[in-house]
Amino acid sequence: MAKTNPGRFFEDYRIGEVITHAVPRTVSGGERAMYHALYPARHALYSSDEFARECGLDASPIDDLAAFHVVFGKSVPDISLNAVANLGYAEGRWLKPVWPGDTLRSESKVIGLKQNSNGKSGVVYVKTTGYNQHDEPVLEYIRWVMVRKKDLGADAPDTLVPELKQVVPVEDLVIPEGLDFSRYEFKLAGERHRFGDYEIGEKIDHVDGVTVEEAEHMIATRLWQNTAKVHFDATNREDGKRLIYGGHVISMARSLSFNGLANAQMIVGLNAGAHANPCFAGDTVRAWSEVLDKAETPSPGVGAVRLRLVATKGDIQDFALKSEDGKYLPHVMLDLDYWALMPM
Repeated sequence: MAKTNPGRFFEDYRIGEVITHAVPRTVSGGERAMYHALYPARHALYSSDEFARECGLDASPIDDLAAFHVVFGKSVPDISLNAVANLGYAEGRWLKPVWPGDTLRSESKVIGLKQNSNGKSGVVYVKTTGYNQHDEPVLEYIRWVMVRKKDLGADAPDTLVPELKQVVPVEDLVIPEGLDFSRYEFKLAGERHRFGDYEIGEKIDHVDGVTVEEAEHMIATRLWQNTAKVHFDATNREDGKRLIYGGHVISMARSLSFNGLANAQMIVGLNAGAHANPCFAGDTVRAWSEVLDKAETPSPGVGAVRLRLVATKGDIQDFALKSEDGKYLPHVMLDLDYWALMPM
């Protein structure tokens, strides 16, 4: 019996299957320090215990996207080790803050399968949930990934494409217990702009850019234990280039969005997301955002803002996103639709 794990291929998945992912991971302030070193992350709630306490929390949680990366990374060996590409996200919710000292584990349920017309690969849909050491869910999301077939002659499974919500309803967003922005310190947060200063339809150029380096990408994928072959092995792609982990682009764009959205403090919902075009070492990431919606919440002084975050390769090009045929333009790398919490 072989003792090594070659990873799953498309024909290995079954609808309804629940996969428990190895290995649980205890997170600490080290993850926060590395996250802030890899990305220009400056949102105050995740940078300062004292700022977080003034906002009603016990201390500063681990960055929401750092928690996402840990939960996501656990799922990679079982879901996307043999992936061609990670295609999209939906119905994501942050359910509970992750604190230094928490131990996270992940579990995924296969909710959809569709073989591609070429017969060489297929799309696998999974719902992944991250749990802490108390078996409390801290994060859940749906993603779909294109996975290679090993046996090209294997029968195609019955097609099942799940119906997914386009937007997480505001009433389904989970506001961290105790969060209170009524005494929010705008000067310490870095910008004066609050909930009422943003208009639906407004677009914001985040100005700054960061050139992605091979070394930082490899540190990131190892930190999050993302073992997908396309990120590590240059021989795994015909062009001989390692694909930059899509989550690396998400975190880079989110960090760049601080310039203009410094008070969009916490991500609590992930409505949709697409890695529109690949990112490689040497590409310069820039970002812009569009305000899609706004809503009040029951928490004191806390509003919810729905934002589209777009990462581009090089120049933003007047907020251009798609061509007339509905396809993403070649310079667009990421199109992410999310809910963030902001002071009223």
